[in-house]
Amino acid sequence: MKNITNSFVSVGHWPSAGSFEFNTDILATNPINLSVVLGVLIFFGKGVLNDLLDKRKQRILSTIQNSEELRRGAIEQLERARVRLRKVEIEADEYRTNGYYEIEREKGNLINATCNSLERLENYKNETLFFEKQRAINQVRQQVLQQALQRALGTLNSCLNSELHFRTISANIDILESMEEITD
Repeated sequence: MKNITNSFVSVGHWPSAGSFEFNTDILATNPINLSVVLGVLIFFGKGVLNDLLDKRKQRILSTIQNSEELRRGAIEQLERARVRLRKVEIEADEYRTNGYYEIEREKGNLINATCNSLERLENYKNETLFFEKQRAINQVRQQVLQQALQRALGTLNSCLNSELHFRTISANIDILESMEEITD
């Protein structure tokens, strides 16, 4: 420690440059030096410090203004998005309502078409049954008629002689000729 103090003390032996000298006694000069330095800093640094504080204040205000503008822009975008959302929700409700209406309408149309098809099928079935019944009746009639004619022919052949047979054929020919004249 003595070496450090001696080094400061030896600085005091420098040759003086005019009337300005350094006092190297640390204990005696430190508060004075500090007060002089602080005074100079306060006097000259006041403007610099004010400039720094003003620039910082301007940057903070600019940042706040930018933030406010961004906030306003975000609020406007949010409102536009909400309006669009409401519009889309209304359209979706309309589509949903129209969709339900269309589904019900198509369902009714399908039921009506199915009922009509079933009714037509029932009519076709009834007509087919009627025609098949008529065909069966006609077949039975033809068979009965053929059997009756065969029996009648058998009876006639066994009962008729050739003269009676000739008169019957002539009478039938006359009947057929009269029918032919009527149809012409």
